[in-house]
Amino acid sequence: MTFTIWLSLFTVCLLGAMSPGPSLAIVARHALAGGRSNGLATAWAHAFGIGIYAFITLIGLAVLLQQSPLLFRYISLAGAAYLAYLGFNALRSKGGIAAKLEAGEHTAVSQSAREGFLISILSPKIALFFIALFSQFVALGNDLGNQMVIVATPFLVDGLWYTFITLVLSHSLVVERIRSKAVLIDRLSGIVLILLAIRVAMMA
Repeated sequence: MTFTIWLSLFTVCLLGAMSPGPSLAIVARHALAGGRSNGLATAWAHAFGIGIYAFITLIGLAVLLQQSPLLFRYISLAGAAYLAYLGFNALRSKGGIAAKLEAGEHTAVSQSAREGFLISILSPKIALFFIALFSQFVALGNDLGNQMVIVATPFLVDGLWYTFITLVLSHSLVVERIRSKAVLIDRLSGIVLILLAIRVAMMA
C-alpha cells in the first residue's frame, strides 16, 4: 500500500470519526459527566468495536469480490450513494458537531466502556460506512500487511480522535472554539465525503 492510498484511507476514517452522531454524543456525555477516565474508557471501547467492524467488513468484501463480482459492484454503488447521503447531510448541517457536546449523568468507568462498545458494534450506519469505504481498498486485502494496516487505521483514528475529544472537553475555552467552527467542519466534511462517493462510484 502506497502512502497516498493510506492517506486517503486515513482521511476518510478521520472524517467518519469526526462526523456528528450517537458516537460523539456518548463519548462527550461520559467525558463531561464522569471525567477523563470515563471519556477514555468510552473512546477506546468504541474504537475496539470499530476495529471488529473493519476486520469483518474487509474479509467479507474480499470473499464477495471473489465469488460474485457483480454483487460486489452493486454493493459498492450502494455504498457510494450512502457516502453521498452523509456528505449532503453534513452540508445541510447547522453545526451538529457542537450540538452533541452536552453533559450527562455520572456513570462508572465500566459502564462508560460498555456503552462506548455497544454504540459502535450495534450501529448499522457504521457497517454501511465501512462497506462504502473498504470497497475501494478490498483489492489490497490479499496481503496480510495491507490487511493489518486497513484494519488498524480506523481503530487507531477512532480511538485517538475520541481521546482528543475527551481531553478537549477538559478545557472550556477550546470547546467554545470548536463550537464556533462547527459549521465549517461540517461543510468541509460534506465536500470530502461527496468527492469520495464520486470516486467509489467511478471505480465500481
